[in-house]
Amino acid sequence: MKKLDVILFAALFLSVAVLYFLHFSSGKESKNGVFEPGTIEIPEQSIAYVNIDTIIFKFDMFFDRREELFAKQKKAEAELNSRGSQYERGAKDYQEKVNKGLVTRATAAEMEKSLLQQQQDLINLRDKLQTDLLEEEQVMNRQILEYITTFLEENKNEYNYQYILGKSFGSVVLYSNDALDITQKVLRGLNNKYKAEKK
Repeated sequence: MKKLDVILFAALFLSVAVLYFLHFSSGKESKNGVFEPGTIEIPEQSIAYVNIDTIIFKFDMFFDRREELFAKQKKAEAELNSRGSQYERGAKDYQEKVNKGLVTRATAAEMEKSLLQQQQDLINLRDKLQTDLLEEEQVMNRQILEYITTFLEENKNEYNYQYILGKSFGSVVLYSNDALDITQKVLRGLNNKYKAEKK
């Protein structure tokens, strides 16, 4: 799924940046000025995490945007099918007229040229619709991620963490203590805010 790939990439990037910052900004230096591994002091309750997969797939905004995307996809498919049927009718008509000798060679050449142009237009339309839908999906994913990030920033006093990591399958967060999991709390807040804005 493309949308999941984008979200996972963003979560991975954010997690790596946070770990990099933690490693190089909080470590204790030895006497020779080199950071010693395992010497980072992290204040209690300064880091939490959310399960990105759970947040995305249980977030009402995701379902609404996905429905909008499906509607656009169906509309694009209908348009493509309509143009395809029109092309097929034209090709059948051309074949029948040529086989029965009902058109001159010059007219047949014009019809064939017109059919080739229709075929190319159909291919161009298919490629354009696919590109547009892919772009819409990428924008949707970025909007959802931006909404989540903005929500966390706006409510930073409530959550009171220095870092909130995004955990998902394959992410750089290899282990996390369940006590630091604030997924459900964030999800409730996100859905409440989104429902209020929809009204």
